[in-house]
Amino acid sequence: MTSIFFSPRGTTKKTARAILGHQEKVLERDLLGRPLTEEWTLPAGEPVLVSMPVYAGRIPGICREMLLAHLKGHGNPAIAVAVYGNRDYDDALVELQDLLEENGFCVIAGAAFVAQHSIFTKVAAGRPDEDDRRRMAEFGAMCREKLSGFDPDAHTPIHIKGNRPYKKAKGVPFQPECNQNCMKCYACAKNCPTHSIPLETPWLTRTDTCISCGACIYLCPTQARGYRGPVFEVAAKGFEAMCAKRREPELFF
Repeated sequence: MTSIFFSPRGTTKKTARAILGHQEKVLERDLLGRPLTEEWTLPAGEPVLVSMPVYAGRIPGICREMLLAHLKGHGNPAIAVAVYGNRDYDDALVELQDLLEENGFCVIAGAAFVAQHSIFTKVAAGRPDEDDRRRMAEFGAMCREKLSGFDPDAHTPIHIKGNRPYKKAKGVPFQPECNQNCMKCYACAKNCPTHSIPLETPWLTRTDTCISCGACIYLCPTQARGYRGPVFEVAAKGFEAMCAKRREPELFF
């Protein structure tokens, strides 16, 4: 089994691992630290789990570009997973399904799981929780059952909730800011997937290229980076009220 994910704050990685359980011989690849830069064709018959965070209802654009250009299959069974912050996953999961099918994979299952929102962190705080992890394990067991009887010649695309055409991809209006606690360790600049933090001035952020993935916040040892300011605080209160109702995992086979 190959597990591919993009996990700037570690949550999507934890979700993928909870789905797979304690399987042996799982090859993991986090596109944050190991981006795809050349063609990668999986061995015939090798199953793949592709897990993506949801940004404004779509999968991250940089991930879409990498996967479309470089990840190739030849009828390999695939599992598509979207991880979102309790608002909505909109068209992200069906977009991931289409991308994989277009590149030679047979998507046999899909799921959308909830995690703490990466920007407005009071939304879905503490998730995935124990019940979420139980559902992830159950989903993994059902996927293994589907894989045991998989026949690429009999594959029919499954129905996954979403719209075609997809909703328009939009940027996030907030980017992390840096305060005086910056110790110039450069962890943020070295790990930014879009190179939006200059090495020479790591307390700054290029707002035109930042995708607000939160990797810099997660990696900062002094909590110097974060979402701040009066406009953010007002937006956070509105978002928290709008997304207060608990949403549950959705599974597709």
